[in-house]
Amino acid sequence: MSTDPRRVLVIGIGAGDPDHLTLAAVKAMRRASVFFVLGKGEEKSSLTDLRRRMLDEHASPGYRLVEAEDPWRDRERGDRAGYAAAVHDWRSRRADVCERLIREELPPGATGAFLVWGDPALYDSTLAVLDEIGGRGSVALEVEVVPGVSSVSALAARHRITLNRVGRPVRLTPARRLAEEGPGEDADVVVMLDAREGFARYADRDDVHIYWGAYVGTPDEILVSGPLREVAGRIASLRAEARARHGWIMDTYLLRFGEQAD
Repeated sequence: MSTDPRRVLVIGIGAGDPDHLTLAAVKAMRRASVFFVLGKGEEKSSLTDLRRRMLDEHASPGYRLVEAEDPWRDRERGDRAGYAAAVHDWRSRRADVCERLIREELPPGATGAFLVWGDPALYDSTLAVLDEIGGRGSVALEVEVVPGVSSVSALAARHRITLNRVGRPVRLTPARRLAEEGPGEDADVVVMLDAREGFARYADRDDVHIYWGAYVGTPDEILVSGPLREVAGRIASLRAEARARHGWIMDTYLLRFGEQAD
């Protein structure tokens, strides 16, 4: 029985535009014989379909796609401790699924891959899941990470802006921390994972500018920018319409403070 480790590539594939695949990502895809996908139900089947199209174009002939259902996650626990506990529980159950798939579908010495939206190092659980699997000691893994174009980079590019201003920091935060702590001292804020339109709490200020994007890099892309007090209502309406149409929404935005509206 071979004791060679299983090689697992974690490949960033960009925010949705197939042209955002880097040359390094394409080369990595050609090295893998098995690709693992955790599906998120019918509503998000288009995401799996997009992965398939990328693989059909770039992966080596004869690749296998192995799919499983992503475990359910408790999203109702609102306090910080409850939220962290729910995420750790979800990741652990994810690790159970991924460990089984790797053990059963990827022979020792072979190379498999996870295709990760955006960049694997930015608000994605795949690396943490693989770390947990490796720590269990039941499956020997060699993990390699291929960075990708993040939704944050894609957002800035589509709005033709830089994320930072001269002499000012930029903070990346999930929306729940923005609600708890505010924007922070002298920092513009990139907000991700916003289920409750956290930007609305600043809509009465006249010195906040927003650069917002949903489904960035896809044919369904929606972009809005302007003084927050003027465009907050429009963004809320667009979000509601898009969620009703697709059943889900992925959006990101930059809040720039200290820009006086005309």
